[in-house]
Amino acid sequence: MGMAALLLLVLALLLCGGAAGDPRTAVAGQACAPGGAVSGPALADNFVPAMDDLNSNVSANGFGTSAVGTTAGSNPNAVFGLGQCYRDLSPVDCKLCFAEVRSLLPKCYPRAGGRLYLDGCFGRYANYSFFSETLGPDDAVTCGGAGGAGAGGGNYTGANPRGFADAVRAALANVTGAAAAAGGGDGYAVGSASVGGATAFALAQCWGSLNATACGQCLRAAAGAAARCAPATEGRALYTGCYLRYSARLFWNLNSTTAGSRSSRNNDVVWILLGSFLGAFVIVFIVVFLAWKKKIFRNKKRSKSFIDIYGDGVPVRIAQSSLNFKYEELRKATNYFDPANKLGQGSYGAVYKAILLDGKQVAVKRLFLNTREWVDQFFNEVELISQVRHKNLVKLLGCSVNGPESLLVYEYYFNKSLDLFLFDASPSRNLTWNLRVDIIQGIAEGLSYLHEESETRIIHRDIKASNILLDDKFKPKITDFGLARAFAEDRTHLTTGVAGTLGYMAPEYLAHGHLTEKADVYSYGILVLELVTGQRCSGSIGSHGGHFLLTKVWNHYKNKTVEMIADRSIYEGTIRDEVMHVVQIGLSCTQANAGDRPTMTKVVELLRTRRHDVEIILSDPPFLDVESFEDIKQGEQSRLLSTHSAPSVSGSSRSYLSGR
Repeated sequence: MGMAALLLLVLALLLCGGAAGDPRTAVAGQACAPGGAVSGPALADNFVPAMDDLNSNVSANGFGTSAVGTTAGSNPNAVFGLGQCYRDLSPVDCKLCFAEVRSLLPKCYPRAGGRLYLDGCFGRYANYSFFSETLGPDDAVTCGGAGGAGAGGGNYTGANPRGFADAVRAALANVTGAAAAAGGGDGYAVGSASVGGATAFALAQCWGSLNATACGQCLRAAAGAAARCAPATEGRALYTGCYLRYSARLFWNLNSTTAGSRSSRNNDVVWILLGSFLGAFVIVFIVVFLAWKKKIFRNKKRSKSFIDIYGDGVPVRIAQSSLNFKYEELRKATNYFDPANKLGQGSYGAVYKAILLDGKQVAVKRLFLNTREWVDQFFNEVELISQVRHKNLVKLLGCSVNGPESLLVYEYYFNKSLDLFLFDASPSRNLTWNLRVDIIQGIAEGLSYLHEESETRIIHRDIKASNILLDDKFKPKITDFGLARAFAEDRTHLTTGVAGTLGYMAPEYLAHGHLTEKADVYSYGILVLELVTGQRCSGSIGSHGGHFLLTKVWNHYKNKTVEMIADRSIYEGTIRDEVMHVVQIGLSCTQANAGDRPTMTKVVELLRTRRHDVEIILSDPPFLDVESFEDIKQGEQSRLLSTHSAPSVSGSSRSYLSGR
């Protein structure tokens, strides 16, 4: 008897044609911007927090926008995001739908933008503010099932195909008018129309950032285009400012406000049947429904696991490295990635404090970019860092591959990252001169090990303050090996796609992708100058980043006025010679010609001697004409190199200075 009642309930839903509780995650269409990012890593640094913010806003309100990296004005690596759940989705279904957007939208990376239309929600990102856009060149229509006519669609097979086409036009006109009248965040409508016994159902949704006028403009254009799909049983208009769909069946969720006589009659049938069979059997229905939803959710998560993305090689490689952690255990250890546990933002992901079941504190790095390219990069970091052991390198404890996101587990360091101390105005976080010198030397020793002492030569490629962690005794630990590259002893350099942080990148690498250990030496030199001056190298185009800092330090060095650039919170006359010595080392590491830069082993030797009478021959560093750095915005990287990569030999371009 209980099963019979349950079957009748299900039958009632089927009679309505509805899909109550369906997050509708079928992909209707995806488009990626044609242009690539100016800097992939810089875009990624903004992409992850932008998606975090967007996910929170959409989960809370059904619609949201985000913008990260916009503080410096026009920034080609900024990320603007917009997300919209269609209003018939419940809060739970909205979260499920947008979780799919969050998983699939990064497939457009490292393109400068992308948009993804699911049948229940929408997501888009770009490097400019697009929130008021209504129509655009990427507007498209798909006829048939989600993904096109070959994806489950077909032509209307009823007795009156022409009547169905007329019904489609009428239904589209109904919802277009209703949604446009509401406008803005209320620009949503569903409805139906019947002509000659043929019925069509339609849904219209404008993005919440549009006003009523823009909403109407988008939907009218979309309706005209989608109507041409008839007599196909399905049609979707995927437009810049709106989404519109029609179908021969009722497809929206029944918790929405519906329009049209057919919808009203169907809702009446639902409530009559539900009223007849509620009571003792409602518990059975709820249990079965929740079990179904849990299964769907679990299957969605599993479908995006690393094992599915990477293949059978994943478990073998992890088993060999003995680095396996369970995803769910790590998720609970971070209190479900509670923002209160967030330690910072690294390349391609956020880092959270976690407490394991045995009480041990660890740091969990959470990555969202789970395309095949990023899976490769994930394993690059796992394999490289798991084989190196040094007191100035972060120790990798493990990783997780059995969940929807890639996770890395590191030792937890009490003082977090160097940039929190170096650029924080709080007196309680001020680093003394002696601590700064120890940090400079520790980083040099860690890089020297990577370049010349480890079994495999490793170039880090992203040395900067946020990638240096400090333990409870302020000893530095180099972290974030996602961009690292290893190469054999018989190779003098690699030619790679440029990746790193603008402002820290060596000129020969920035222009031509010519990668040697000297690229790390250059980044280290910029970091040394940051530690001496306390000034940030933002690396952002438009503010000239580290190149303005480099120019400033060089000019004071030539004028023998280093006291004017040293961090005033720690500078005393008694350390002037030491400051000059460290500045000399930093400038020697940032020479325009890579061959003029010392090896990290030589840097360690110079730091250990602490002799101020060591002669260091210096040339003008690159990017002295900081205006030329703007050329990167136009892609003129080769001209930049030819202008600045070779040291000038005129005038006072070379300095032969000793400490005293």
